[in-house]
Amino acid sequence: MKKNLFAPLLIATALALPAFAAEDHTPKHGGVVVETKAGDLELVAKPELIVIHVSDHGKPMKLSSASGKVTVFNGNDKTEAPLALIGDKLEAKGSFKLGAGTKVLADLTVNGKPAVAARFTLK
Repeated sequence: MKKNLFAPLLIATALALPAFAAEDHTPKHGGVVVETKAGDLELVAKPELIVIHVSDHGKPMKLSSASGKVTVFNGNDKTEAPLALIGDKLEAKGSFKLGAGTKVLADLTVNGKPAVAARFTLK
């Protein structure tokens, strides 16, 4: 009698799929999300303010300490600004030239974890 090995494999695959569905990397604040070892970072950029929200699997992360800087690259223009912990997010104030294709590099330390570099491209 021939055994069908395909059915158990199909069942095992179907049972494993919900585990992948738990990963939620969608923007919650209208920004751009990048996954890092420190958590998911969502960058919301405005000409006078850059905000970075930190989350873990779609849930806001409690920030006890965080610091860093952002560097904004738009064509030949390069602007740097320090990030400060304001409540549950990081903020950088300044005058930023932004547009589709603008690149933002964020170097930060979150809750004592080693420095993380995240690269964002604005849409």
